[in-house]
Order: sequence, then structure tokens, then C-alpha cells
Amino acid sequence: MSFISKQIKNKKIDILKNNTHKNTHSFVNITFLFLISLFFISSCDKEENIQEVPSYIHIEDVILTTNASEGSDKHNITDVWVYIESNTEIEFRGAYPLPATIPLLQTDSTKIYIRAGIKDNGISGTRVKYSFYKTFETDVFLVKDSIININPNFEYVSNANFEIENFEGVGTNIDTTLKSDIDFEVRTEDGNKYAHAILNDNDLIFEVATEEFENLPQVGAPVYIELDYKSNHDFIVGTYINYPFSVVNRELIWVTPKEDWNKIYINMTRTVSEAIDNTSMKFYINIFRTDTTQDAWIEFDNLKILY
Repeated sequence: MSFISKQIKNKKIDILKNNTHKNTHSFVNITFLFLISLFFISSCDKEENIQEVPSYIHIEDVILTTNASEGSDKHNITDVWVYIESNTEIEFRGAYPLPATIPLLQTDSTKIYIRAGIKDNGISGTRVKYSFYKTFETDVFLVKDSIININPNFEYVSNANFEIENFEGVGTNIDTTLKSDIDFEVRTEDGNKYAHAILNDNDLIFEVATEEFENLPQVGAPVYIELDYKSNHDFIVGTYINYPFSVVNRELIWVTPKEDWNKIYINMTRTVSEAIDNTSMKFYINIFRTDTTQDAWIEFDNLKILY
């Protein structure tokens, strides 16, 4: 018998013995009620401290599978958004940076849904689910206090439209603009072709643009640029919007230098949707060399326009 239980029993006896002493009756009742309260509070604390042991899934890395019409399988998936099927409903269980070990309060056979997460516009603070990758689904058998490894294999959604420049064919779908002081050249490394441009001497501007796009979807429909790049200088990705009587230049984002190849996902959805009554649009990459004592260069590949 616990200390509190003994005290409660003793107080019951005291009350019976001293029932005739009216002066102490109120005090005894208050003390008795206080001890009962302590007893129940102690019991509640014990129950709250009992935590259910979770099961775990672990995702070390993910892959992207593409076909010939979808271009390169390079990706920059940084996060996973995890959902589970519970009582015929799909519940969101959180977004996790990779690699991730994820606790789940489920056991036995469980259906898990995983969405690919990216850094929108390359910004760490704007992590989103990427609209153009399919949801990965898998059935796993979860065991309490055990870890199940999952290796998600993502694919592009089947209704995505692609315009791709990977420099592997004859000719290119992009060209320098009238602003550009230099042209780019196509180089090959380890069997892979890519574009290279360098600003030196008195050259200040490099600008390359895509072909014209007409009738891009609006009303909030997703439109993205994917770009693999490395550079030693900041550059702009933007769009020229053609209207019947004018051309508007919209700078979308500034991209910071990277010494190693990096993929960025550039969200053009709002820009395209707001370009009401445009006749066409084209997208560009622009470097303006700010320090003439140093060369400025950029290499880029696997340019994809998705909508």
C-alpha cells in the first residue's frame, strides 16, 4: 500500500473516532480531500508519462527515374513529405530533410505515401513538395522499436510537358541575345555535353535565352525551370514577356555561385499566371560582370521548362 493510500485510510479512521468533535471536523475533511487530490494527481502523472513506443522508417536517399523524353535523371530532392493511410484516411506525418529516420505510431501492415521535397528557387527557407514528381507509394510491415529502410524511386508525372536543352543533339533550342558580348560553346566532359561561357577582357554581359513559349498555362498552374549549373559569379534567371505593344523584362531570381554542379528548381508559376494577355514568353540567363579584374564564367546543362 502506498504512503498516500495509508494516509487516506488513517484519516478515515480519525474521522470515525473524532466524529463528535465538531471543532475539528472541517479541518479533517479539508485534509482528507487534499490527500485524495494528491493521489489522483499522482496517478494522472504516471499515466501521462507512459509513452507509446513508435515504429520507424529510415530514408537514406532517393532516386529519380526518367525516360528519353524527360531528359536527365539528375535531381536535387532535399526533403521527404511523409503520409500514411490510417482508417481509410491519408494523414500527413511531417516533412523531413534527408537522410531521415521517422517515428510512426503504427504497427503491422501500413501503406506509406512519400512526396519529393525541394528548395523552391534554391532557398532553404522555402521548402515545398515538387509538383512534377509523382507520389511514391509503398506497403511496409512496421514493428515497434524497429527500423524499416525505404528507398523511394520518384518519376515525373505523366501529364507534364517538357522543353529540354541538354546540348546532346544537333543545334540548340537556346541562343545568345543582342545584349550578350559573347557566345557560349558546347564542351564535353566524361561523355556529357554542356554549355560554357566566360567573360574576360572588356566583355561585361553574357545573356542566353530560350525560344518563345506561347499559351503557357495560367490561373496558378505550376510552371518551373530546372537548371544544372556551376559558376564563379552571380547570375539572373528571368523572362521576357511579349505583349501586343510592349516587352516586359521580369527578373525572377538571383542565383549564387557554386563551384560544383548544382541543380536549382525555379518557380515561374506566379510570373506566368500574372502575365495576362501576353502573346509569348521566353526565359533567359544573364551574367553582368561587376569586377573587370577577374574573369566571370558559367557552365550549365539540362535546362528544362516544365508545365
